[in-house]
Amino acid sequence: MVEQKVLEPEKLFFETQRTELFITGSEVVKEAIKRANVDIAISYPITPQSESMHLVGDLYAEGYVKEYFRGENEFAVMSEVMGASMAGVRVFTATGGPGTLRAFENFPNWSGSRLPIVCAFMTRGVNAPLSIQPDTIEMAFMLDTGMIMFHAETGQDIFDMILKAYVIAEKTDVHLPIGIFMDGFFVTHTRDKVKVTPEEFKLPPYKPYCSPIPVMDMENVPVRHMRDPFVMKSNFISYAAHASWQQEILAAVERSRKYIYRYLGGMVEVENKNADILIITSGTAVSQSREAIELAKQEGIDVGLVKIKCLRPFPVDEIRELAANAKYIIVPEFNRVGWMCRELKSVIEDNSKVIGAPRVFGGMTMPPKLILDEIRRCAN
Repeated sequence: MVEQKVLEPEKLFFETQRTELFITGSEVVKEAIKRANVDIAISYPITPQSESMHLVGDLYAEGYVKEYFRGENEFAVMSEVMGASMAGVRVFTATGGPGTLRAFENFPNWSGSRLPIVCAFMTRGVNAPLSIQPDTIEMAFMLDTGMIMFHAETGQDIFDMILKAYVIAEKTDVHLPIGIFMDGFFVTHTRDKVKVTPEEFKLPPYKPYCSPIPVMDMENVPVRHMRDPFVMKSNFISYAAHASWQQEILAAVERSRKYIYRYLGGMVEVENKNADILIITSGTAVSQSREAIELAKQEGIDVGLVKIKCLRPFPVDEIRELAANAKYIIVPEFNRVGWMCRELKSVIEDNSKVIGAPRVFGGMTMPPKLILDEIRRCAN
């Protein structure tokens, strides 16, 4: 184990000299957690995230993570992570696909309990017939859990988003869980050039007494959010308590925007924003779109690209401004329901310009030619 020193986030992220590695997405997770000063990681194997949590287990053996164990199942892991976070320690876990769905009850509970848990979601198919191949449909289910959601396109995104998620999640005026979503296999099991911070530096430790919720310790037992168990009552006070708390969660999500701008440099990345044809998408669909745009350029067709990095909170103002002058908006997706298209249509004034295609699902790849075909239709 390398002896690590604590370094302030701004210096770690923006001032240290980075080293370029050629590693898989799963190995990127390991490199990020090595520098995240994590107290406990809890795991349960499910493809395609098993390798990443195995590597985090290696970090425990090497002394970079203070505690590590395997839970009984996905639901148990997310419950145990919740308990650990309530006790005031920094935690990490990962899941994906059926694991996400099996553990689903915990995610809105994480948000409602104001727990700054960071979880990597490595997406895969969830519907029968069972598939372990990439599909982002589980992200549609997660959109309204109260969790902040980042979507990684590349291994570099994974590294930066995991480390920066801890800093954002643990801000007192935020203090919510953050999910780092990545497309299984496309990102998790392919190698990429990733620039990592020096391994001798790590994040400052979590400060649990900055939490807006009392920490579960010997001074605050039993841990409760209220003096009276509202859940047992049917009256106006109980309804108002639950309603106001859900509003506070939404407000905390909104307060995270300024930190997302500070550490991620914004919620979207834009190329050629004044083009008549815009592609707006997230995750590895961005990479496929880049290739399609290059092919379109060879045919003399001008196309812009908007990469959405953060889905919750959603970049409403940014999308409205970018979409205002576009004539066509193409939305490629790796799922059958088109949840990104629905999100965009909910904020763009003229929905007729939004084209919810192409979509591939069930683990299929998305040849850039499919996107190029949509570009040609718009151009013609």
